[in-house]
Amino acid sequence: MKGKFSFKITKQSGSARVGIIETPSGNIETPAFIFCATKAAIKVSDIERVSEAGTQVILSNTYHLMLQPGEDTVEKLGGLHKMIGWNGPILTDSGGYQIFSLGHGSVSEEIKGIRKKQKTLVKVDEYGAVFRSYINGKSYCLTPEKSIQIQQKLGADLILVLDECTPFHVSKEYTQKSMLMSHKWAERSLNEFKRNNNGKQALYGISQGGVYQDLRRENCDFINDLPFFGQAIGGSLGQSKEQMHDVVSFTMEHLKRTRPTHLLGIGGIVDIFHAVGLGIDTFDCVHPTRLARHGGALIKVKNRNSIISKCKEHINLRNQQFKLDNGPIASDCLCFTCRKHSRAYIYHLLKAKELLAYTLITIHNIFFMNELMKSIRQAILNDRLNQERSNWVSEIPSFCNLVSS
Repeated sequence: MKGKFSFKITKQSGSARVGIIETPSGNIETPAFIFCATKAAIKVSDIERVSEAGTQVILSNTYHLMLQPGEDTVEKLGGLHKMIGWNGPILTDSGGYQIFSLGHGSVSEEIKGIRKKQKTLVKVDEYGAVFRSYINGKSYCLTPEKSIQIQQKLGADLILVLDECTPFHVSKEYTQKSMLMSHKWAERSLNEFKRNNNGKQALYGISQGGVYQDLRRENCDFINDLPFFGQAIGGSLGQSKEQMHDVVSFTMEHLKRTRPTHLLGIGGIVDIFHAVGLGIDTFDCVHPTRLARHGGALIKVKNRNSIISKCKEHINLRNQQFKLDNGPIASDCLCFTCRKHSRAYIYHLLKAKELLAYTLITIHNIFFMNELMKSIRQAILNDRLNQERSNWVSEIPSFCNLVSS
């Protein structure tokens, strides 16, 4: 029996909207945040706690899983859902970001500890990308067809076309050349998807074009004309938050509004509020879970109890001020960590280098992000998104700029 995919907008408030993405593995209430289980695991957390924290959907990475354990192994183990023990929807990215990061000297932040300093990309051309494994040096070739084949074996519900993600510092000429190559890759990805489509997956196209409005417009027209289920905004979004907001805003003006729209790699609270106001439906980013592994706990504005902390979206539980603090991370938080443990205990765990510290903060940050998105959905339903923003975002830019300078 074939699965069912649909996207329904249930409420619109300005450009912001609440909707439902229906997948064979369950529904996603949007706007939603997608947590990164890059190598089929959310670091330092078990999947049951992730689910208990209100998570709707997770993301795994095609590039990493093709290298280890390999897509054939995942398929033999019943696909990602069974292997991970996750009953909800899963999204897989295509490996495009890794092509970008490999080509410019860094695999990604997630594997800094084990990568070598030299670039491992051999070449990128219209056929695909040839690179050496950061694990054992073996050569691989990732083509649009291969990326789709891998994602089909992984068994995610939502999958992406292969693209090249250009960095900010390249020329407009290179960005245009890359975008046109990504157009060809998108068509090849779509053709390969159709060839083996069993109805259990839906394909997203990706918007490219860097910071250039004419290229973004051309790319949006291209994406709009192809029969994708959804669309993602990728590529370089600029070198500042202001430029990123401008690029996303312009891109959203030219993409089809009837499709679910995903913003790749963005997870800051300020950025989420801005993008939701433009009509973005889903987000993914390693930020909440990576922050936790550095002792950072996300908190609302009212819980930022010092002037300096008001400039950030988190507190650092390694700070001496928490040594004897018997309160939870946040007094109004109902996550497992805040119900069971104090800031002082987590401070102790961090100082003692106990891995439990990272698990507890990760659980809190995941719960926090899910509560943020739930509050955003309710605010849109009540036509009060701007008012809700003040509960999560500090509006003191002048002092914060002084502190950070």
